Amino acid sequence: MFLAIKEMKHSKTRFGMIGAIIMLIAWLVFILSGLGNGLSSLAAATMKNMDGDLFIYEEGSEGTMMKTKVSGAIADDMEGKYGVKEAAKFGQSTIIVQNETEAAANAKEKDDVAFIGVEPGKFIEPTVVKGQQLNSDEPLGVLIDESLQEKGYDIGDTIIVKSSNLKLKVLGLTEGETFNHLPTVFVNIDTWQSYAFSAPGSDNGLESPVTMIALQGNSIEGNKIEKNYDSIETFTKSEAVMGMPGYKEESATIYMMLAFLFVISAVIIAVFFYVFILQKTQQFGVMKAIGASNRFIKNSIISQVFVLSLGSIIAGIALTYLTALAFPEGMPFNLDFKMVLLYGIILLIVSVLGSVISARQVTKIDPLTAIGRVE
Repeated sequence: MFLAIKEMKHSKTRFGMIGAIIMLIAWLVFILSGLGNGLSSLAAATMKNMDGDLFIYEEGSEGTMMKTKVSGAIADDMEGKYGVKEAAKFGQSTIIVQNETEAAANAKEKDDVAFIGVEPGKFIEPTVVKGQQLNSDEPLGVLIDESLQEKGYDIGDTIIVKSSNLKLKVLGLTEGETFNHLPTVFVNIDTWQSYAFSAPGSDNGLESPVTMIALQGNSIEGNKIEKNYDSIETFTKSEAVMGMPGYKEESATIYMMLAFLFVISAVIIAVFFYVFILQKTQQFGVMKAIGASNRFIKNSIISQVFVLSLGSIIAGIALTYLTALAFPEGMPFNLDFKMVLLYGIILLIVSVLGSVISARQVTKIDPLTAIGRVE
């Protein structure tokens, strides 16, 4: 290690250039992962935020929110059974809304939002960051994601639902609640049902129809639930999240890009140090001639790569956080610390493995031939 650090201090420019390349690769990895995580959060943040253990969907829905419709009476019936501690009804629609103040001023601004029906006080109702929670005494009260504040909505405002006579009052603001890339508006499940199934026959004959039912409990018996209720199937939280429209495809695209980037990183680093070792063949020959073992020289090379890569990756992380500060507020960028730590460790492993492959060339160096070479 001493020899490795000594050489790095002596050849600052050479090692600095290699370190800069590793730093830029790390920066690109973290930026892409942050953007990918931000996009996936926009698609499924509301589902991810639910503290549910199991989810009931319509049979044949494949865990896709847009294909399911079940009876809400199931939720009322199963609480306390099959290991279910609490069951919560969930409804979802997409609506177009407008602030009543803007509408009165003949404004043309309208916004698409996810219209989410929940039961006040149940575990899937999000916690407000400002204002008050939903309550049964105000059936037309709603919670809105704070991102809608940028579009002129705030607590106390009246929201007009286009193509209907429905007017809603904003009670509180939530944070980080988006569904299918849209900001969410949470409303009492009864109000959602009256809007979603206002057309005759749209409920398919179901009693108190909802989109799906979320369950909480220890050791919920999903198989028994499916056997005792008709036309339903259960999914875990991870399966439900993966079933969100576009989520799986977006995640797969980002992960594929990152995988290729890791492979490219390994190749670039391996090539750099392979060339670097070839340039130092004479020096290694002298070291071997005076008694240095192959293991000693290889450990020196690997130590150099480890120290250089670790410093460069840390610099890449710092550069990523600085870059994030310059991003527009509306950009879907979410840099999770656990994700940064994981990808940083993977990059470090990839770098060290690349150096191990290159360091194997040392064993092929003949001291007498190397000393006689003219550089």
